[in-house]
Amino acid sequence: MSETDTHAREPRADKVATVAEITTKLNEARAVFVTEYRGMSVPDMADVRNALRPTDAQHVIYKNTLTKIAIKDTGVAGLDHHLTGPTALTFVYGDVAGAAKALRDASKTQPLLVIKGGVVGDAELTADDVKARADLPSRDVLLAQVAGALQAPRVKTAGRVQAR
Repeated sequence: MSETDTHAREPRADKVATVAEITTKLNEARAVFVTEYRGMSVPDMADVRNALRPTDAQHVIYKNTLTKIAIKDTGVAGLDHHLTGPTALTFVYGDVAGAAKALRDASKTQPLLVIKGGVVGDAELTADDVKARADLPSRDVLLAQVAGALQAPRVKTAGRVQAR
């Protein structure tokens, strides 16, 4: 076997680095959403990325073959079948409901952006599931609601004591 044959079978360093990057993002993200962007312009994609930024989410395009390798390495189930055609991944590190809402709203203004599905933790999501997540209150709103519910009995008790 010649030296060129050996090198031809080794993956290129840039591809290995890209798979490692995707693997890291898959491991760190709270959720990953898959979208199709066929026909979208670069400014349109920038608008989507800007809409996701406040939710601590990244909208990134990788080759499907490299993404599939990273998925296999991490054991994340439920994304493979969405990786056909021009796809982008949204890695959510913060507010999952907020990121889903930003994607849903972006798909309304950018009809070429199609939500295909995703995963949250170990749960696979369909496109409808992602859109349903968009209707949930943000994490901050939920925390405020829980805090209000916990505080309500104390406020009532204090009000009754004060009224006497």
